[in-house]
Amino acid sequence: MKLLIVEDNQQLVDEIASFLKENGFVTEIALSMQEAREKLELYSYDLVILDLGLPDGNGLDLIPEIKKGDAETAIIVLTAKDALDSKVKGLETGADDYMTKPFHKAELNARIRSILRRKMAGGSNHLEVNEISIDLDASEVTVNNKQLKLTRKEYDLLLFLLYNKNRLLTKESIAEHLWGDHIDQADNFEFIYNHIKNLRRKITRAGGKDYIKSMYGMGYKFLTEEL
Repeated sequence: MKLLIVEDNQQLVDEIASFLKENGFVTEIALSMQEAREKLELYSYDLVILDLGLPDGNGLDLIPEIKKGDAETAIIVLTAKDALDSKVKGLETGADDYMTKPFHKAELNARIRSILRRKMAGGSNHLEVNEISIDLDASEVTVNNKQLKLTRKEYDLLLFLLYNKNRLLTKESIAEHLWGDHIDQADNFEFIYNHIKNLRRKITRAGGKDYIKSMYGMGYKFLTEEL
């Protein structure tokens, strides 16, 4: 899952980003409204962590822009202790949750996972597509009740494919989702093919069907019915 942290406190944003990376998220940082707008225009995110007190404006003004760009992007607002009006307005404008500073990073991680479950798995801790089942809390995948040993990138790739099942995903969108905006520096996307190949092999060896289809010259689709 890919997150954008919009926060002007460099020490805090670095701590949050480091913690979330350790917990399996791809994280990017924006220190101002302008930087956030530039990133949101170029890239898509599963969730935005948004501080309201930014040096060049009120983060509340960014919420409608985020939703206009992608209505499915989740938002957690960070507010000061006494900013009740901002919390209410943020939720009314489209934020999914808020947290009051200071907060425990473990709680932030739990809130993020809860929101993503609600949005992507109907609130369940499990995501199931045919014979493939994923325990989202434990980050475990089983096929026909056989547990798969996946790398972190293979797990993230499978989630991305399942959340976008039956939709074409370009190699560029897969790479950017899994590695962040620094993927622009890559010479080619051969590593995407290797991850796809390994994921296919592990699923089919466990008795699953090959749902991942290559769309020549375009990208990949996860089809819920095998061709």
